[in-house]
Amino acid sequence: MDELKHIKNALISVYHKDGLDELLALLHREGVRLLSTGGTQQYIESLGYPCAKVEDLTGYPSILGGRVKTLHPKVFGGILARQNFSDDQADMAAYAIAPIDLVIVDLYPFEDTVAQQASESEIVEKIDIGGISLIRAAAKNFRDVVIIPSKAQYNTLKQLLVSRGANTTLADRQALAEEAFAVSSHYDTAICQWFSTLNKSTK
Repeated sequence: MDELKHIKNALISVYHKDGLDELLALLHREGVRLLSTGGTQQYIESLGYPCAKVEDLTGYPSILGGRVKTLHPKVFGGILARQNFSDDQADMAAYAIAPIDLVIVDLYPFEDTVAQQASESEIVEKIDIGGISLIRAAAKNFRDVVIIPSKAQYNTLKQLLVSRGANTTLADRQALAEEAFAVSSHYDTAICQWFSTLNKSTK
């Protein structure tokens, strides 16, 4: 049976904002509640859309120069909780965790930073931690969560929102999960290759 899920709550954390405005208009039209961080949250509100702050949800501000923003049980619990597991739902109720059923991410531009021959410290800071974790968590829980792992998938979500509103099928979510792990794999491979080059140069 094709399990249809309705998107109610979206977490958005993106580096590049281009193309996001069209998605936001469609999500707002469908009544999807928005949750975001830092510059993305400010951008969303600048377009006139209400958007809750992750720091208000977690009770913690962005810390360590932005290295830690979304890494919190109230975020990852909301993404990883299985709707058909009573124990998961009991934990959600006990710890006041709200479900998150759409995650939109656009990772720090690691490869572009390397290509620009940036300094080692600049390159290291473009190793995305929170974003890649959000991608993997949402993709793992594809039976309940929609993952948009980069701006390359924005159009897929636009088409779904136009054709079916805020509803997705299991096949939709499963296909996006496959793309998400491809994005994650490519990103980690690029980081591994950079470290390999770095290590060779310091031997």
